[in-house]
Amino acid sequence: MLHQETSSPGRIGQLLEKRGYALDIRRPRFGDPLPGTMRGHAGAIIFGGPMSANDPDPGIVRETDWIRVPLKEEAPFLGICLGAQMLARQLGAHVAPHVDGMTEIGYYRIRPTEAGREMMEWPGFVYQWHREGFEMPSGGELLATGDSFRNQAFRYGKAAYGIQFHAELTYAMMNRWTVRGSSRMSMPGAQSRRDHFAGRAIHDAAVRTWLNRFLDLWLEGTVPPALSAADSELKR
Repeated sequence: MLHQETSSPGRIGQLLEKRGYALDIRRPRFGDPLPGTMRGHAGAIIFGGPMSANDPDPGIVRETDWIRVPLKEEAPFLGICLGAQMLARQLGAHVAPHVDGMTEIGYYRIRPTEAGREMMEWPGFVYQWHREGFEMPSGGELLATGDSFRNQAFRYGKAAYGIQFHAELTYAMMNRWTVRGSSRMSMPGAQSRRDHFAGRAIHDAAVRTWLNRFLDLWLEGTVPPALSAADSELKR
């Protein structure tokens, strides 16, 4: 699920298609319907966006409420940035700006917890673009922490994950975000545009490796749906 007309699933979409999955992209904020069941879908992802999980916008409220569907069915669910905050809110946790007004916009260090290390190897630095964070929901398992925003990744139940950072970011997306969101780079804690690209040159390979492995773990036990001849033709 995406939140702007020009939003893209980025690298995650590319990697899922390479694995044989057909993408069902929906933008609930613009009226797209949400499925009543996860049957027929291998998993669901809610990506980030400039709005807040606390916004009374009907699309945001409807999307947050909808998370009950994959949770109830124990289907693979992944929330990224805003999506992670929506997941936390659905589970009763608080979402709010940093108490000192700090942001994370650029590359920042994360550290896996013991549970995170047991799950997989994590990158040392990840790309962030947010001013709000989430508390850990009751029953959630913290997987990675950060300095300014402690809760960076968590797991809930068998197949639901929330991650605060943007492993899906492509080079083209970074160009768009740093141009259209250039005003945010003057916010407390944010990095300059030059540092965003310098950080990508250093850290992106490790993030890409992590994402490849994470997607396999997240979707473990699911089988990519067979593509029809028509679907295959459309993807060429």
